Amino acid sequence: MDGIAGMWSVLPGPMRDPVLFAIPFFLLLLTLEWTAARKLADLERGSYRARDAWTSISMGLVSVATTAGWKFLALLGYAAIYTYLAPWHLSPRQWYTWVIAILGVDLLYYTYHRIAHRVRLIWATHQAHHSSQYYNLATALRQKWNNSGEVLLWIPLPLFGIPPWMVFAAFSVNLIYQFWVHTERIDKLPRVIEFIFNTPSHHRVHHGMDQEYLDKNYGGILIVWDRLFGSFAPERFRPHYGLTKQVDTFNIVKLQIHEYASIIADVRAARSWRDRLGYVFGPPGWQPASSRASAALRQ
Repeated sequence: MDGIAGMWSVLPGPMRDPVLFAIPFFLLLLTLEWTAARKLADLERGSYRARDAWTSISMGLVSVATTAGWKFLALLGYAAIYTYLAPWHLSPRQWYTWVIAILGVDLLYYTYHRIAHRVRLIWATHQAHHSSQYYNLATALRQKWNNSGEVLLWIPLPLFGIPPWMVFAAFSVNLIYQFWVHTERIDKLPRVIEFIFNTPSHHRVHHGMDQEYLDKNYGGILIVWDRLFGSFAPERFRPHYGLTKQVDTFNIVKLQIHEYASIIADVRAARSWRDRLGYVFGPPGWQPASSRASAALRQ
């Protein structure tokens, strides 16, 4: 305990209170996320390929630990931003602060999620979640281990005056909501729900590798973001799940890092800096113009 107290003592005075206030909520929400993950996985047990399910569950349990590390770093940064840079502090006692926090997290989640599908370097982190060829509640646990992109994208929330612990609370609500949409057991819901919220039908489309479904339905809680920004697609047929180039392994480390390795190989083989940047920051599957021309000639 003395070591922890010493760590806090090196922080500037105004930062100590926000950080100390956030720690209990931080630990509580991590515990709730872990418990929800275990319980929801148990509900679906026996309805899918066991080895694939245990791969997803294992990735999720490791993710709890890695996410805790990223959130701890974010907590310190958010506390500094909230304390020193936010022009005002919104009260958690006001209902509208919770509305702003939950809607803000959901919109920023949509933004990050869309970027993750269109920028290969970030896709390398996110693709692990899409690597299962099955779709059930266990798939919801197949989470990435690198949350750096998300925590950076949440910076506008403490800057706008949302208390740091509320940022994490709102994200936990968002994450837990998304567990139940990973199922094929629920068909389409009443129209008003399907119009506003992300549902199993909408999220099945998102996990589909079919051409019609690629890069669609990024929403977390609300599907209205997709409707507003042109990324919505309805479920017209049962999707085929997984990656467009399937990775046939149950090794959780390979599933997390294989795309990074592919990026490194492509960059090393590239002939120009423009091509190297394209392989890193272009969309997944990007090829130099010369490669596309050669492929067209072969056809």
